[in-house]
Amino acid sequence: MTPKLSVALAAFAFTAAASAQTKWDLPTAYPANNFHTENITQFAADVDKATGGKLKITVHSNASLFKAPEIKRAVQGGQAQAGEVLLVNFQNEWPLFGLDGQPFLADSYESAWKLYQAQKPVLEKKLAEQGMMLLYTVAWPPQGIFVKKEINSAADLKGVKWRAYSPATARIGELVGAQPVTVQQAELSQAMATGVIEAYMSSGSTGYDTKTYEYIKNFYDTQAWLPKNAVLVNKKAFDALSKPEQDAVLKAGADAEKRGWETSRKKTAEYLDLLKKNGMAIHAPSTQLKTDMKKVGDTMLKEYLEKAGPEGQAVVDAYRKM
Repeated sequence: MTPKLSVALAAFAFTAAASAQTKWDLPTAYPANNFHTENITQFAADVDKATGGKLKITVHSNASLFKAPEIKRAVQGGQAQAGEVLLVNFQNEWPLFGLDGQPFLADSYESAWKLYQAQKPVLEKKLAEQGMMLLYTVAWPPQGIFVKKEINSAADLKGVKWRAYSPATARIGELVGAQPVTVQQAELSQAMATGVIEAYMSSGSTGYDTKTYEYIKNFYDTQAWLPKNAVLVNKKAFDALSKPEQDAVLKAGADAEKRGWETSRKKTAEYLDLLKKNGMAIHAPSTQLKTDMKKVGDTMLKEYLEKAGPEGQAVVDAYRKM
């Protein structure tokens, strides 16, 4: 074999191997060391292994490829083949995306999982209409209130600059008389450092990731709701895969869902301990604060169901029967 021929054959083999490999981008808004992102990174590694390197999924963390509100549209339009979104961010588009952001509707991992099972069929149907598939979800740890000053009731939040990152968190701020300011997670540390916000509701995970303890010293463990991140896949991109590759994606997704929910539960106590170690006071909410926030939840569920209509009511009814 001549040297030229061997070089040509090697180049052909390389080209054939390269063309046999499919590359996907998977943007997420959260830092590389957040447990959701670590779970997705493991998912991508599992797919790589199961497909023998034929499907490579690149995870783009910390909103480096698309900002949080842009990821869903990017997957829908095929700019990214998959992506992770916080479902409650899209409540204004369709009320059922925001169901798990309704305060005190599902306030434990058991009830959050049941709510997901009730919500899943309508989620899958809606996403299919938009050219996407729901691959898996993972709940965040329960949401509490981070606030600069100590509080005993909702009245103590009046006038406080309150971070909103979804329609539901904005509405909570309005109902307690705070001043809602829209801030996504990637900008949260800066917003606290510059005094743009003085309080917000989120999980211990977010509090630790953003070093909230450097700016805010109180966390009230209200366990208000457990919102879900969802990993979505562009349906055309999925359909273009071979059957073994599709099976690998679905299997790795199911494993990621199971692992993610288990990790979230385990991390809840860990994050609160880490916040405490870094100087944050962890408070059990007073009876008055619990009563006030429950009223906020009741008001919001009533408003929510008026917008969501029979479809939303049917899902809530199904959940309550479980």
